[in-house]
Amino acid sequence: MTALNRRNFCYLTTAAGALAVLPSISRANAVTAQKTPAYPAIIGVQETYKTLYEDSLVDLARAHGLGYTEIVTANPGIDPWVPGANREIVLPKAHILPEGPRDGILINLADQRMYVFRPDGKTIDSVPLGIGNEGWDTPQGSTRVVRKKKNPTWYVPKSVRKEQPELPAIVRPGPDNPLGSRAVYLGWPAYLFHGTNKPFGVGRRVSHGCVRLYPEDIERLYDSIKIGTPVTVIDQAMKVARIDDELWLEIHPNQKQSDEVEQTGKLSPAKPPEFEFRLIDAAGAAADRIDWDMAKQVARQRRGTPVQVLSQK
Repeated sequence: MTALNRRNFCYLTTAAGALAVLPSISRANAVTAQKTPAYPAIIGVQETYKTLYEDSLVDLARAHGLGYTEIVTANPGIDPWVPGANREIVLPKAHILPEGPRDGILINLADQRMYVFRPDGKTIDSVPLGIGNEGWDTPQGSTRVVRKKKNPTWYVPKSVRKEQPELPAIVRPGPDNPLGSRAVYLGWPAYLFHGTNKPFGVGRRVSHGCVRLYPEDIERLYDSIKIGTPVTVIDQAMKVARIDDELWLEIHPNQKQSDEVEQTGKLSPAKPPEFEFRLIDAAGAAADRIDWDMAKQVARQRRGTPVQVLSQK
């Protein structure tokens, strides 16, 4: 049996009829039901909502456990502040699990969500995040929870005070503290995830590298997060799940596109790296049934919702 590598891929995709004769390949870039038999490959269910006159996408995002960028991206062309009455809004509450350890906490910068894997081997909590903006990017890699604090004091880093000299050196607990009511400190010096006194920043790239949660989410999760919990941070815009005879594809804006969405509500099209290779790799022997028109549309739009891209037999 021939394994598919990038060299083979380049040859096969240029050969006539190549997709029909692809060898059986591994699914290293896809979440599969067989790979993680206890945890589901996709969590949540996509919903729709018809707006009232007083609604905004910002308020709807918080009410439904979503962040700003993901609800705006899923609803292109709709004013996030004044959508108007009787507009049908997509609530992107279904999520393919990103690749990464199924242990502790997995943070995906691309979909701006935290995934908390419960010890029962079945339950996953997922909440939206605010992450580091350009020049203050949230780091990637593996670390652990080293300390926790209720009603934390914020000792403002010198680098932040240099950028914002009006800030005091110390911010005591209270409504003006950007750490909110809970803070969880990581093994990386000066990095933590915490609540916030500005919940409209959740689902945006607005922090100085730390990760912020809605106040209600950090309060709900805080007690269950133990010292020593492993934390992995990744940046995976393209997620794939193979479930039985279905292939699900979910693509989020990359970091540059997320900034565009925040600023203009739109994004410039950009194909994910190794898009074709990864999709064929995930499809395996069913690669000849990939609906490429649909898959390319998903890649172009990057709406962050799972779409089934395998034609049925």
